[in-house]
Amino acid sequence: MAGNSFGEVFRITTFGESHGAGVGVVIDGCPSRKALSPEDFIPAMARRRPGRTPLDTPRLEEDRVEILSGVFEGQTTGAPIALFIRNRDADSRPYEILRNAFRPGHADYSYFRKYGHFDFRGGGRSSARETAARVAAGVVAQKILEPAGIQVAAWTLELGGIRARQHIPGAVEKNPFFCPDPDVVPEMEAAMKRSREEHDSLGGIVEVRVLGCPPGLGEPVFDKLDADLARAVMSVGAVKGVEIGAGFAAARLTGSENNDPLTPAGFRTNRAGGILGGISNGDEIVLRAAIKPIPSIKREQDTITREGEAVKLHLEGRYDISAVPRVVPVLEAMIRIVLADHLLRFRAVK
Repeated sequence: MAGNSFGEVFRITTFGESHGAGVGVVIDGCPSRKALSPEDFIPAMARRRPGRTPLDTPRLEEDRVEILSGVFEGQTTGAPIALFIRNRDADSRPYEILRNAFRPGHADYSYFRKYGHFDFRGGGRSSARETAARVAAGVVAQKILEPAGIQVAAWTLELGGIRARQHIPGAVEKNPFFCPDPDVVPEMEAAMKRSREEHDSLGGIVEVRVLGCPPGLGEPVFDKLDADLARAVMSVGAVKGVEIGAGFAAARLTGSENNDPLTPAGFRTNRAGGILGGISNGDEIVLRAAIKPIPSIKREQDTITREGEAVKLHLEGRYDISAVPRVVPVLEAMIRIVLADHLLRFRAVK
């Protein structure tokens, strides 16, 4: 199966399945002498792990990261770093119904048409469980970004049609939805509860911002920074759309409205989202991702079998109501991976 690697200089390859022995990542290109220990991964993995709210999937994984290679005496050696996260709470029994039927909206059908066979236990490689490895890789990427003063932060901008109306400093980590507006958190929680009662799911929008990114990251023409950011974010299974800066709103602006005037102190506005011509301009990078509702729902749905026969599908099992907010640390990790890769590329040509 191709398509499991990402990056050029800082390159990651993830492996493993939702209900296999575990998931992991091999990281190549990390510079030597970066302090790294299993404890470094605990905060990031805890942010992605289920259990922050009663509305999360009941599957409880400890998500302890094991360092298998590439680290000696607490420092990276420059060799490939292999990280492994064991699956300890997988229960494949509810997925037996999918042995011969496809979940609408899920990757089951397209995987089967491509490969003629797929791991129906929780989706295998297409499961969100794979993103645990990405979050672990993002921790290593941050070791490269920190000395450069680059900071990445993401939050839930919208959930179930309920949008944050303000950004209160420090609020994101103080509520289980990673929302910057504490006033709308009760509304989000109520929407999630209604969706669970209705055996349905919800989508949302995640916003990511990057502070301290120097100008000059990104390559002309095909390896543009915004192109790689979009590719990284779109590689996350739940994401169906990406916009940078003004994004789709730019289509409704004139040139005079959309251009960011330059002044001796910098850019007066930031509709470009910190990237011009595919290269960072030193301003704040602003990216938003549209997250689709989780396709695994407990409502009866129409589908077909592997033989093409029409059937009714009624799922049981353990599912999130929404990929938001657990996708927030995943998108942070993917942005960090892209920036670490481009920062190392930038240094190589200086």
